Amino acid sequence: MTHFIIQPPPVPSLAVAGSSARFPLARVFCIGRNYRWQADEPAPTGPPSWFMKPASAVLDAHEPVHYPPQTRDFCHEVEWVVALSAGGRDLPAQEVEARCIWGYGVGLDLTRRDLQQEAKRQGQPWEPAKAFDQSALCAPLVPAAQCGHPKQGAIWLEVNGRQRQQADLADLLFGVPELVALLSRSVRLQAGDLIFTGTPAGVGPLQVGDTLSAGIEGLGAFSSTVLAPTKE
Repeated sequence: MTHFIIQPPPVPSLAVAGSSARFPLARVFCIGRNYRWQADEPAPTGPPSWFMKPASAVLDAHEPVHYPPQTRDFCHEVEWVVALSAGGRDLPAQEVEARCIWGYGVGLDLTRRDLQQEAKRQGQPWEPAKAFDQSALCAPLVPAAQCGHPKQGAIWLEVNGRQRQQADLADLLFGVPELVALLSRSVRLQAGDLIFTGTPAGVGPLQVGDTLSAGIEGLGAFSSTVLAPTKE
């Protein structure tokens, strides 16, 4: 038995819809700008950008989220989430669904937008803007064996009952099989990886006391509340 110098942290995990079992998390990959935010936006000329969040930043979506420190522009980004049961390098896109995908969910990529904009201006990394505690919410994952591999379906987000984001999964610039294949050219993907597939137009700020609701047709919905900052 391995002797650890300190107690290992618990394995991050997500709830599974209709089950008491949980899905263990390895890494979290987030795709940038994978929807057109304007009708006349040109088609992409290359693969989408991506960044990462620690698995410890993932929070079950029904839990309240605390307004994070060091920001005055805390923003929501609703996203389709893909959970992998297997991985590999240089995966063929046509094999991804049958070979790698365990299930799907609806999540939020939460962002300290002011820190992101400053990082862009300074040419600095995005981790302070993207990888903070509770920066990734995700509803219970739905097994692909139950929901299939969606090709369309409404994705939406409301804040205090008012619509902020609305699109369809069919609007993705890069579909899920292609995204997984593209990522596998850079890193060896593995079981437990999550992929946040990008957010539609309508990204906006959240304030303490706001109630947000989000969902994807066929995959469920959730609501959460923004609480005051915590020092814990």
